[in-house]
Amino acid sequence: MSEHPAAGAVAPANRPAAKPARPHFSSGPCAKPPGWSLDRLAAESLGRSHRSKLGKARLKRAIDLTREILGVPDTHRIGIVPGSDTGAVEMVMWSMLGARPVTLAAWESFGEGWVTDAVKQLKIDPAVVKAPYGALPDLAAIDQDHDVIFTWNGTTSGVRVPDGDWISDDRGGLTIADATSAVFAMELPWDKLDVTTFSWQKVMGGEGAHGVIILGPRAVERLESYTPAWPLPKIFRMTKGGKLIEGIFVGETINTPSMLAVEDYIFALEWAQGIGGLPALLARSNANAAALDRIVQRLPWLGHLAADPATRSNTSVCLKFTDDTLPVEAQAALAKKIAALLEAEDAAYDIGAYRDAPPGLRIWCGATVDTADIEALGPWLDWAWSQASAS
Repeated sequence: MSEHPAAGAVAPANRPAAKPARPHFSSGPCAKPPGWSLDRLAAESLGRSHRSKLGKARLKRAIDLTREILGVPDTHRIGIVPGSDTGAVEMVMWSMLGARPVTLAAWESFGEGWVTDAVKQLKIDPAVVKAPYGALPDLAAIDQDHDVIFTWNGTTSGVRVPDGDWISDDRGGLTIADATSAVFAMELPWDKLDVTTFSWQKVMGGEGAHGVIILGPRAVERLESYTPAWPLPKIFRMTKGGKLIEGIFVGETINTPSMLAVEDYIFALEWAQGIGGLPALLARSNANAAALDRIVQRLPWLGHLAADPATRSNTSVCLKFTDDTLPVEAQAALAKKIAALLEAEDAAYDIGAYRDAPPGLRIWCGATVDTADIEALGPWLDWAWSQASAS
């Protein structure tokens, strides 16, 4: 079996000439916004306390811009929390669950992770509705007197919830949406979502380790009226004396944030604001996903893991090999070869499928990616497949 070419090596004659200008197609952290550079970040808050007047003002700036661009209503609170999206979801689960029955919907690895935590850690015996990778469970069949936890977009499966029509306006339980690869790229019905979580390293291309939690009025009521039976780590506590700690939602974070990461997020938000806000972000993500779909339609060896276009992600697009006769191990090896070839050529970075997902490729199409780079990737995908499958 031939070896992969080293970085900078000249590959066979059918090697495409043009490359993506920014070959960053990772599904998190994602590509930086166009025009980003480190020296364009505001630096006044660096080296200052996050509890200083300046530090709190910059944290509040990040919160206010998030509200403005996403169109989050004034009835909802927005807070910056530790531990990325995972930390935000865990805060919610440990602080709110146990008051009533719970249903978890899982159709990819992160949803499965929330099931594991609910069953093995909190031991709350939830109802679980599942679907295999590439499909969506029957959300309309979920008992809405339950608290419901679900991923809006399955980052590792490429399957998203198409809308919130299945969520009842007179639901008894809370809706808790892990929306980390959906915000800023998909329409979210805030009146249907009691809790929404995300991390800005996904769609906005920010630096990692910070999460965002958005609480609707019903979630605040739960926090102020319910005390879970289990011990609650300090880092998860959102109430004190039975009242919401309002400071969290105006920039007084639970633990010390990275102000460099905050400034990086503010840069991305201001970029989004400058190009036209949420409508422009949605349009860019949709254009990228459409460009990638055109490539997939042209390549007979490649297909979408998400079979139904109505539930197909426009951010974390997961692709599979169409040759079903290939054993799983051979598919995994082929995907690894393709990803390595493209990285060696600086044509695409980090496009292998998630480790727990079916073998294949995963290409980020969020708003910080340029459509021209998706289009330039197409010939490289076909080139890498021909090289890898022949070796």
